[in-house]
Amino acid sequence: MTSSGDTPDLDAVADLLDVLDLKHEGTTRFGPLDASTDPDDNHSHEMDLYVGRSQETPHKRAFGGQVLAQSVMAAGLSIRANAGLDERPIHSLHAYFIRPGDSLKPISFAVENLRDGRSFSVRRVYAMQNGQTLLSATLSFQVPAEGLEHQSEMPSVPEPDRVRTTPQELEGIDHPVADHWRSRSIDVRTVEGALFFQPGRQKYAAQNVWMKTITQLPEDPLIHAAVMAYASDYTLLESVLRKHGLVWSDPRLRAASLDHSMWFHRPGRIDEWLLYQQESPSASGGRGLGMGRLYGIDGTLLCTVAQEGMLRLKQD
Repeated sequence: MTSSGDTPDLDAVADLLDVLDLKHEGTTRFGPLDASTDPDDNHSHEMDLYVGRSQETPHKRAFGGQVLAQSVMAAGLSIRANAGLDERPIHSLHAYFIRPGDSLKPISFAVENLRDGRSFSVRRVYAMQNGQTLLSATLSFQVPAEGLEHQSEMPSVPEPDRVRTTPQELEGIDHPVADHWRSRSIDVRTVEGALFFQPGRQKYAAQNVWMKTITQLPEDPLIHAAVMAYASDYTLLESVLRKHGLVWSDPRLRAASLDHSMWFHRPGRIDEWLLYQQESPSASGGRGLGMGRLYGIDGTLLCTVAQEGMLRLKQD
């Protein structure tokens, strides 16, 4: 499952690319079975249908970032299938995680064309298993354009080669979940220290994470956007955990992503180092809010990310 030493399994990236290689299965007249099938209902529009496999996880629940990334691919492929449209990179997505998926089963993605305008294309994607909706997302794509320009500055933090790797953080720990973390396709390095088993030394609702794929990706910008969405779901709620002195392995913790939004400001590559600056402005009602900015190593602001998650502590 993992290779020895500090190097993750190099086949992990090939596996991720295979997961993102969705198969077009034609069209479907209706959306998910738990939506209305009234022919006059909005859900009765003809939709492109794509299917992709899942990555097995230790708890057998499909990773939310995987489903999010596959939704990016499905929406982007449906736009590319329209020969009358120029290349339109993604500029935003807004998704709700509705129920968990089974990581041992494939997932179907029904893509509804909401609009193709002169500058923007909008798609709605339903990720489904067993006729039930796992995720619903709206994604918007735009023809590249000129306009006003400004961005926030990238914070000054230690370079990635001075930050501990995931295998170094997990050295000496023999557990299936630790093996899974070690074998990921994304090299994740948290400047303030990972929150796998040890809480942070300071209870501060912010952190900085370096990340990139462990090997090079194809040149396709849609794949890079999808993998950014995939990786953006790994650590965004950790600012909440850090503030409260918690770790992922805490047996009391019940965590689940509720929604996820991304704004893609500028093109970038995730097979080169990105800095993920994260903070949590609020936690209340059993929920925590994470905000993040993804910077290229040259300081270019590539994406802004927001996610709210359920974070509950089970009482004895």
